[in-house]
Amino acid sequence: MPGALSSAQLATLMPIRNMDRAVKFYTKMLGARVLMRGTGAMKNSWASVRVAGAEVWLITPSKREKRTLAYSTFLVRNIRSVVKKLQANGVKFSRAERSSKETRVEGPIAFEPWGAAAFFSDSEGNELMLWQESTRA
Repeated sequence: MPGALSSAQLATLMPIRNMDRAVKFYTKMLGARVLMRGTGAMKNSWASVRVAGAEVWLITPSKREKRTLAYSTFLVRNIRSVVKKLQANGVKFSRAERSSKETRVEGPIAFEPWGAAAFFSDSEGNELMLWQESTRA
């Protein structure tokens, strides 16, 4: 019997501080498309964008709410190419770290036997990751 959420879709909520800056980052730097954005008094409260086939909801938390970091991973086929394109768009990546003797670091990318990862933050400080599954058999 399939699970209750087996046919559901998933959207990631990203807490943001500045809606215009966040929308610009996601559209100009990551190539997202705006699906909806609040209007009138809600213009700076929420927006939804589609990036990498997924929906991301940009939400301005209430002042009383403690800020939490969302963490999303973009699954890519060629991490070197994606890093290069994003850097050309102005995205700044974190320094790659070694996690074992097998780790091979190439710029911002850490290659492991099981895959490769590169980390960057969006305009609001949310950490995001690129991940390429290992092609080893």
